[in-house]
Amino acid sequence: MSAAIAFDTHRFVKNLTANGFTVAQAEALAHEQIHLLEANLATRSDIVSIKADLEVKIEQVKSGLLKWMVGALTAHLAVVVAVVQFLARTA
Repeated sequence: MSAAIAFDTHRFVKNLTANGFTVAQAEALAHEQIHLLEANLATRSDIVSIKADLEVKIEQVKSGLLKWMVGALTAHLAVVVAVVQFLARTA
């Protein structure tokens, strides 16, 4: 079982048997509970992998945003230059 979470199977089985389950039923349920916990908990390598994927996606978004901002700045600069040239001709 993973060291990330403590599951007291003895207490679990004892509680179930005290409430009408047979020992075999309680032990089977305890076994399945452990299996569910182990199968669904994230490991350190899962977290590292997700973090790496997230960092790559953040860098892609930053790159796309930077390209968009440079393009928008260039377009704004072109408009300002055109307006200044227009005003210079009409003056």
